[in-house]
Amino acid sequence: MCGRYAASRRAEDLVLEFEAVRAEGQGPLPADYNVAPTKDVHVVRHKKERDAEGAPTGGGHRELRTVRWGLVPSWARDVSVGNRMLNARVESLTEKPAFKKAAASRRCLIPADGWYEWAKRLDSPTKQPYFITPEDGSVLAFAGLWEVWGRGEDRLYTCTVVTAPATGALTEIHERMPLVLPRDRWAAWLDPAREDVGELALPTPPEVVETLEIRPVSTAVNNVANNGPELTARAESVSEPVDQPALF
Repeated sequence: MCGRYAASRRAEDLVLEFEAVRAEGQGPLPADYNVAPTKDVHVVRHKKERDAEGAPTGGGHRELRTVRWGLVPSWARDVSVGNRMLNARVESLTEKPAFKKAAASRRCLIPADGWYEWAKRLDSPTKQPYFITPEDGSVLAFAGLWEVWGRGEDRLYTCTVVTAPATGALTEIHERMPLVLPRDRWAAWLDPAREDVGELALPTPPEVVETLEIRPVSTAVNNVANNGPELTARAESVSEPVDQPALF
């Protein structure tokens, strides 16, 4: 399974949007209009606060952190397992060993401008890419999970995108979609004390899906080496899509 999305917002804008604090010692990420698996991405997570001796204080805050896309469980023998952990299906979050513990207490938000999806075309063997993005240009928050692998300075932070069955007009393009969380569900999803994962991972509300534009774009996005805002621009003369198996 694979996926791509766009994330062009600066860290200083994301900390304001998500009311978060930037993780210490991390440099800026450049705008990326072709985010591919294993790239570094921004996530917003709940960070527990500790006292001078390292003991939890019971408090916490939202932290904007750079992590690698492709979740590596703490028990994994090596990081290569992350290449297969790009997405976590909402239907099995509490069952699969790779995601179960993270779903219980290490949930995060993954900021995005929108995501790409590919559909078969009636008039060509080449699949047509689409960019799904809010009509008003606002930021999206994908539901995600995060993990940390290794110890000390060698620790690696990683994440995965939670996916769900597509709804509304999105079903015309694909049968699955990232689980997009509206702002009023951000706090609950990030709260490590919440254990009712089923309630937290309810489908994206129809009114949110209705505000998404399904925009045909150039096949230039197919090449991960290509990057830039032109990848999200509307392409003309596109035929109607036909059904295809799950991609994201």
